[in-house]
Amino acid sequence: MEIWINPACSKCRSAVQLLDAEGAEYTVRRYLEDVPSPDEIRAVLDRLGLGPWDITRTQEAEAKELGLKEWPREAGSRERWITALAEHPKLIQRPIITAEDGTAVVARTEEAVRDALGR
Repeated sequence: MEIWINPACSKCRSAVQLLDAEGAEYTVRRYLEDVPSPDEIRAVLDRLGLGPWDITRTQEAEAKELGLKEWPREAGSRERWITALAEHPKLIQRPIITAEDGTAVVARTEEAVRDALGR
């Protein structure tokens, strides 16, 4: 199990605390420092079953500068979104947990973290 976090994020800290409390074995990826490649983002999206626009923090200043809210949310624009996430990792929703069964969850709630633990 791996968790992508920003240590400054309270939801990330809560997720890590819950993983620790449950005795989970996991690795931490500080994705702002260890930026995921486009291929890694594609793999996580596949595991999540989501499009890149579904894990984009559109309220961030960088998103507004890029005009992301105006970008089409369709298959033909997928790579453009993935490139933006790789070039601006702050836009990636957090935390993301990749579960042992090959799936992943955006673990912003205790329920989502527990869901990942149960996979």
